Amino acid sequence: MRRYHTLPKDDGFYMPAEFEPHEGCILIWPERADSWQYGGYAARKAFTEVICAIAKSEKVTVCASARQYDNVRSLLPEYVRVVEMSSNDSWARDYAPTFLRNRQGEIRGVDWYFNAWGGLVDGLYFPWDLDNKMATKLCDLLEKDIYDAQDFVLEGGSIHSDGEGTILVTEACLLSAGRNPQLSKEEITQKLLEYLGAEKVIWLPRGVYHDETNEHVDNICAFTAPGEVVLGWTEDPNDPQYPLSESCYQVLSRETDAKGRPFTIHKMPMPTPIHITQEECEGLDWMDGQPTRTPGERLAGSYVNFYIANGAVVMPGFDDPMDQPAKELLQRLFPTREVIQIYARDILIGGGNIHCITQQIPLGR
Repeated sequence: MRRYHTLPKDDGFYMPAEFEPHEGCILIWPERADSWQYGGYAARKAFTEVICAIAKSEKVTVCASARQYDNVRSLLPEYVRVVEMSSNDSWARDYAPTFLRNRQGEIRGVDWYFNAWGGLVDGLYFPWDLDNKMATKLCDLLEKDIYDAQDFVLEGGSIHSDGEGTILVTEACLLSAGRNPQLSKEEITQKLLEYLGAEKVIWLPRGVYHDETNEHVDNICAFTAPGEVVLGWTEDPNDPQYPLSESCYQVLSRETDAKGRPFTIHKMPMPTPIHITQEECEGLDWMDGQPTRTPGERLAGSYVNFYIANGAVVMPGFDDPMDQPAKELLQRLFPTREVIQIYARDILIGGGNIHCITQQIPLGR
């Protein structure tokens, strides 16, 4: 593995869209007791369903701790690769490499600095040192070269690419005090263009209400095709989510992508507001003398947090009346893929959802 200190854009590399063909997908087995309730068994069941759904059409690599390796290997099908690799938690989207491709089909990763969504300002756990090493370790494992971007704090869930020069982000996340406060919005934009090989960054104002990642874009808006997005939406003006979604809709309505195309915006219904229960909270360990969740706390549930595999779209369900309309929308938008809906409340309690626990490896030459 070679570590590059040049700029990916100068070298002809760019971030493909998730809906383009994949070599495979990376996940990290859940174990952390202050993230995953009651020993993580319910979360592991949901992870296993996600893994098996994705593995129908692309190779899946699952990273597990030494303590969990034997357990994971026994639980997962033999066609899923399991490797022993230490981490602080299970968010492959955010600290596995962001993979880039050039026109010749060569794949390289980007090693951003990960500080648990805000570091000592408003990060969610400490330490995060093992997570921050994962990008390099994974590129070593996968025999991919890597770009060094350790001077810039970024998570994979905070960016979406259409593969044609357009990047989606949220101001709430990328301009938060715990990430790159020394950089201006314009400087952050330039960094994204240089490292993602893009031509335009579209800044959405907000994300999903009470999203503890400072409102990652992958929970509120995602590309489904060039010039097309799904946007998390509620029709209830009394829901605190309403003005957040509306602010994004206004930006998308007047913007064009890097190719000059106006956006087709598909409004994705939000589930009924989801609140954590007393029983669920009691199953979580405390961290640094404080509870990680409080009963009645609203969780950042969204159907936009789906993963596009080669042959499927794997999306969350919440046993909610909006599950079916959301699934039907994605089936219309991805007619050649099977839409697989997995009950994901037990992933959501951990702080994210299906897109957050996955990271695609684009298909190379």
